[in-house]
Amino acid sequence: MKVLGIDPGSHTTGYGIIFSENQIPHYLGHGLIKMRRNDPLFERLGRVFEGIVKVIDAYQPDILAIEKVFFAKNPHSALMLGHARGAALLPGVLKKLKIYEYSPLEIKQSVVGYGQASKQQVKEMVMRLLSLHEDLTYDGADALAVGICCLQHLKCGFHKRGVT
Repeated sequence: MKVLGIDPGSHTTGYGIIFSENQIPHYLGHGLIKMRRNDPLFERLGRVFEGIVKVIDAYQPDILAIEKVFFAKNPHSALMLGHARGAALLPGVLKKLKIYEYSPLEIKQSVVGYGQASKQQVKEMVMRLLSLHEDLTYDGADALAVGICCLQHLKCGFHKRGVT
């Protein structure tokens, strides 16, 4: 089973592809969809949409897992993140993938075992769990962490009970 994990952002969206074999996560690839900050929002959202379509076409995942919107101090930032999430989710909907959403707390607990873990701790644990030796960006590590979280939830049967 292949999972596309997505860490959405209106300036940089990270994605990671992993698969499970014998309930162990394995790395397939990751990358970033970068946008220019001065481009209009609709162009940035189009770039996210097109980038995720290309990733889905290239890797043929079974599942799209994405980070939920969290509460932010800045309402404008939260709104922009919501737009980016929509642009990243839509290709999965159109390709009829199973879609699961996870809070930052759930992701950190699944990967690190601590819901308040730092970005550095998440990155280091993702590298360890996937036996990666190349350095990851935080956005790439976060996207892979979303995928790992999804596999953990599937392994534990949380989705069978309707918990997402």
